[in-house]
Amino acid sequence: MTINIIRIRPYNSADADIILSWCRNEKSFYQWSAGVLGDYPITQDDFGFVEKLMPFTAFDESGILGFFTFRKPNESCNELRLGFVIVDPERRGQGLGKAMLRQGLKFAFELYGADKVSLGVFENNPSAYYCYKAVGFEDAVLDSTEAYCVLGEEWKCREMIYRNNSKIKL
Repeated sequence: MTINIIRIRPYNSADADIILSWCRNEKSFYQWSAGVLGDYPITQDDFGFVEKLMPFTAFDESGILGFFTFRKPNESCNELRLGFVIVDPERRGQGLGKAMLRQGLKFAFELYGADKVSLGVFENNPSAYYCYKAVGFEDAVLDSTEAYCVLGEEWKCREMIYRNNSKIKL
């Protein structure tokens, strides 16, 4: 069995074409972006928006395999917000998303000093939800559920949190 070592590095705009190729239809694009990046299909210029965040590219010996961003919901780094998480669809189901997220959480806690990492995931994206759960994210208890109108439907968004004191070993 070959051990696949996943690494992350700061995003480079040369990665955009590969990352954008992973959104092969409108539904997957909006599950990934919630429309924040614009309308499907987006251009490399539109994707330049992520450079205002803390974007990261995941890779292994075979090349780029994933992407995600962090942003600060407030002025401090006590909480980071994970977003735009995506893995090459040809490589899904191999544990690479979990490995990428664990690396990202290490950065959040050890490099940025965050106490928690939060994210939102659409209820119609169960594979992403269960990936986050497997890494150690927990459902946040909220008074209301955020909903978006996407492709003429109402999509509900689950809020999830990973606290630095979680029992999962990074």
